[in-house]
Amino acid sequence: MRRLVAPVAVLTGALILAGCGSEASKAELSVSGTYMPQPVSDSMAAGFLTVTNKGDTKDELTSVTSDVGEVTLHTEVKEAMVQVESLDVPARGQLVFKSSGNHLMFEKLKRKPKQGEMVSVKLHFAESGTVTVKMPVKSATYNPKTGH
Repeated sequence: MRRLVAPVAVLTGALILAGCGSEASKAELSVSGTYMPQPVSDSMAAGFLTVTNKGDTKDELTSVTSDVGEVTLHTEVKEAMVQVESLDVPARGQLVFKSSGNHLMFEKLKRKPKQGEMVSVKLHFAESGTVTVKMPVKSATYNPKTGH
């Protein structure tokens, strides 16, 4: 039985060091492509963006806040808009918010943002904390693929 102690100790030490290495790797988030189409409603708007994670660890978008109104996370399931509590940002991947997909819903607007304005948005992540971004208000018919 004593002969097993040394190999077990070495294996345990290796596992502990491997665990330390994975804890050191983090999500490396950046946000791009932010925009809000000018709202057609006085009380609701949508927001779109892309969160890129260059890190080896996934993260999770847990909530979004803004001074223009309440913000909720939505996704499309079988062509229906569904509110969700959080969305994953995969390791070495992206979380994309686009029309007919994941999107931000701004509700109970305190004011109706106008084209050309910037809306401040705080993205709250489980591991990476809060990231504040400026979201330009574009025309109601803006298409990021064409720039119109």
